[in-house]
Amino acid sequence: MLNYSIRRLLLAIPTLIAISLIIFLLLDLAPSDPTANLPLTIPPEVREKIRQSLGLGDPIYIRYLLWCKQFFVNEPLNILEQWFGWGSGDRLRVLSWQTRSPVVDLIVERMPQTLWVVGMSYVVGVLIALPIGIISAYRQYSWFDQIGTFVSMVGFSVPTFFTGVLVIVIFSVWLGWFPSIYDTTHQVTDWESFLFQVRQMIMPVAVLALFNAAQISRFMRASMLDNLNQDYVRTARAKGLRERTVVMIHVLRNSLIPVVTVIALGVPQIFGGAIITEQVFKVNGLGQLLIISIQGGDLPTVQTLTFIFAVLIIVFNLVADVLYGILDPRIRYD
Repeated sequence: MLNYSIRRLLLAIPTLIAISLIIFLLLDLAPSDPTANLPLTIPPEVREKIRQSLGLGDPIYIRYLLWCKQFFVNEPLNILEQWFGWGSGDRLRVLSWQTRSPVVDLIVERMPQTLWVVGMSYVVGVLIALPIGIISAYRQYSWFDQIGTFVSMVGFSVPTFFTGVLVIVIFSVWLGWFPSIYDTTHQVTDWESFLFQVRQMIMPVAVLALFNAAQISRFMRASMLDNLNQDYVRTARAKGLRERTVVMIHVLRNSLIPVVTVIALGVPQIFGGAIITEQVFKVNGLGQLLIISIQGGDLPTVQTLTFIFAVLIIVFNLVADVLYGILDPRIRYD
């Protein structure tokens, strides 16, 4: 397993380099202009000077190599310096065109909001989806299965922006139970501030958890149904094993193999943020940062965010493969 993981990590290096080149070329060739949002009264020659100051006058390969140096070399060195006090601290970093602040600092600043809301919703969605899928498969066509199937279809079919607006109208406007806008400046200092934090998280977490649980529970149910009819299940029952042992150990372990892929590949979405839901509830997270950067033509921020999402996908693909070997003893990589 260790040798396989090392090989996969080494193979990921050229893969990430190719991905970074593709992302940079696609975004650089897109019809975006960082001076598009400036006032129309600014003369064209001033706009051109602004473009030159951003490095847009250099050849594309020079800009790509400079971005790679800033992201792959300078940023890790700055992180080591902050942790251990190494280096001089005067290295050029990837800067946002809109704020002229380091992009990594912007990501770190908004990461807690995304993890609080989107991360919590994903954990809640998984915890809800797995037991629903297991019980629905074991009690196929029962009333629980019928209700679970209906709720899952509704949760997966209805877009989150509609569900978000609907819960705001019902629970904020009509009932007044929860705040309609997420206060990103709120700090938890005592019990009352903690309760307010929980109240403002309930609606966005519930909307995203419903969407995530609907998808994962369908995969869990289908995988359980496929394994419940296998020969090894009948053999285990014929040997006199308890039904709980057969279902929760033998069937569940094999059924989790395809579900692990869905769960692992969904984890990078946490860091990417639920873009639409963050816009609906005004959560100042990574999803909103990506939207603002796209609208403002802030290519360094968009490139950096997109590449980080690609890295997370590759990493959690590896995590899913390792979990396959843990769940299924027939799978051996060494």
